[in-house]
Amino acid sequence: MPTKEKIEAVAEMKERLANNQIAIATKYVGMNVFQATNLRTKLRECGVEFKVYKNTLASRALNELGMGKAADFMEGPTAWAFSKDPVAPAKVLKDFGKEVPFVVMQGGVLEGQPVTAAQLEALASLPPRDVLIAQVVGTIAMPLRNAVGVLGALPRNLVNALDQIRKQKEEQAA
Repeated sequence: MPTKEKIEAVAEMKERLANNQIAIATKYVGMNVFQATNLRTKLRECGVEFKVYKNTLASRALNELGMGKAADFMEGPTAWAFSKDPVAPAKVLKDFGKEVPFVVMQGGVLEGQPVTAAQLEALASLPPRDVLIAQVVGTIAMPLRNAVGVLGALPRNLVNALDQIRKQKEEQAA
């Protein structure tokens, strides 16, 4: 029979899965206390919650929400990173994994769909949000700039042609 603590842990994980865009399952075995504290601090600065759940309880929560395939990513002790920003935890975990090879993203759930470690790596490789917005705006603005240049060239060419005619007439008159 499940205990009250286990029921609460499953309910807590279900709530976090439902209220966040991304949940990343992370292998963390081998870190010392300083490294774990450092990782938690970096994640907290980005608005990411980092929590360890027993795999059986996490599997139960995932199955109850219809995300059972994500339970396949849990192998050994697993910590979960929850965030409303889908890119921030992936970037922090990837960068921290370079410093501390014990930290490895195993997979996760992105907006209710399971994602693999390779997909999380690709997500972490995206440029920052501001850069992406600037790229989109630049892509949209380029045809407009070209149109303005073409439309501006028409009167400029007319003025140049009229100026050439004026010069020819002045030369003929002289």
